[in-house]
Amino acid sequence: LAPAGATTSGPIVGSAAPAFSGKDSNGNDISLADFKGKTVVLEWTNHQCPFVRKHYASGNMQGLQKDAVSDGVVWLSIASSPPGYQGHVDGPQANQVLADTKATPTAVVLDHDSAIARIYQARVTPHMYIVDAKGTLVYMGGIDDKPTANPADIPGAKNYVRAALEEIKAGKPVSEATTRAYGCTVHYAS
Repeated sequence: LAPAGATTSGPIVGSAAPAFSGKDSNGNDISLADFKGKTVVLEWTNHQCPFVRKHYASGNMQGLQKDAVSDGVVWLSIASSPPGYQGHVDGPQANQVLADTKATPTAVVLDHDSAIARIYQARVTPHMYIVDAKGTLVYMGGIDDKPTANPADIPGAKNYVRAALEEIKAGKPVSEATTRAYGCTVHYAS
């Protein structure tokens, strides 16, 4: 559910990241506030989307998750596909996708009512956001600069998320804080 006082203007880089809460794939309550003081990556995901598959079949997303989490970053994969739409998963299905892909996010947040997607105005999968330890939204956009579903494009791509996380770790501002997100459309629940 949207927090009291939430606006529909969407997230703004350089401002406080919109608060949210929900359930993870194991049925646990989870909220952005749980991770105050930590850098948090929000990854909108749909395991059936060719653009998401590009990054998972190649191991690119898992490598990024592993490196980020080993640096103390919280990684939340958010599944917003409502029932009846491509990529919809319940908790056990989400956990099976994690096992099958060897993904290592901190948690998968189930957003079947699209409340979190609406708050963040997530448009595609993967749509990526980074919240710094102060709770400020410091990045939103694409995972990289190659808007294709072709895994062969990954080695030559600039990975915006990796670059942003490296700048945050070094205590620098994110130099490319807003980029073009690409992928499959996030379908919102009615």
